[in-house]
Amino acid sequence: MTQNVRHIRSLGYIRMQSQDIARWRELAIDTLGFQEVAGANPDALYLRMDERPARLVVVPGGPDRVLSIGWEVRDHLALAAVTRDLEAAGIAVKPLTDDELADRRVEGAIGFTDPGGNPTEIFFAPELDHSPVRTGFAQKFVTGDQGLGHVVVPTTAPEETFAFYTEVLGFLPRGAMKAGPPIDGYQPRVRFLGVNQRHHSLALIGAPHGEAPGLVHFMVEVDDLDAVGRALDQVNQRGFSISSTLGRHTNDKMVSFYVRAPGGWDVEYGTDGSRVDETSYTAEEITADSYWGHDWSGAEPLAAFVPPSA
Repeated sequence: MTQNVRHIRSLGYIRMQSQDIARWRELAIDTLGFQEVAGANPDALYLRMDERPARLVVVPGGPDRVLSIGWEVRDHLALAAVTRDLEAAGIAVKPLTDDELADRRVEGAIGFTDPGGNPTEIFFAPELDHSPVRTGFAQKFVTGDQGLGHVVVPTTAPEETFAFYTEVLGFLPRGAMKAGPPIDGYQPRVRFLGVNQRHHSLALIGAPHGEAPGLVHFMVEVDDLDAVGRALDQVNQRGFSISSTLGRHTNDKMVSFYVRAPGGWDVEYGTDGSRVDETSYTAEEITADSYWGHDWSGAEPLAAFVPPSA
């Protein structure tokens, strides 16, 4: 299959469903400093990071799950090109309804399920909110052309899913890490994938058959180490579970900690992530998750298929 011209520009938004909106509000707003804004669903939690109305949306309901991961393209022509690529690859594509577009506040979007079973959307022309962003610690989230941050998702078909994102959607391989010993001659790996200068906007990790699609974690980046420290203080004061202590990763150089969110996955909150220069980058395999810190020994199990190094 011929790789396309990399129409995907960035991770745009994540929509989730949770049985505990109140605890999500305490984590996101009071603890991590997101700004709450109004949205189409008065019962949902809309979380603002920048000029986008809401990059994170939490909808009440059960079970806790990911509703959609939204990837941004330049314009309607790029969306049409990606749609053709998906259909040529045998992926069933569905345009979003007018109500769905209004909820996401975008001009156009499509939805589909990736080979790993993850609900995925691709959109263009998000509305902008030009009022001041009022974050909890006066921090700025690092977004812009790098997007929301990154997501790590499980897949029951790791090689097929990796081929799909690289060969159909044009994601760039940004290295890997072995995820345990070989199984029947197959070496499982966490695969890191990028679409812009952020080291990775997506990572894929194998999951046993029968596991429901979801998130391992998502990452947001702020512009200041002190904001990370203040958020970490709030995490401890408000009784949230620390999945991983503060540390610096070896691949994206991010200084971060991980906190367990309602729903059972983690939020990585960090700063000082590296930028990739594609003129000189070559794929690599890291052999350690972090240079220092990131102690997972006190974490509650996330799922049997998720190694701490993800």
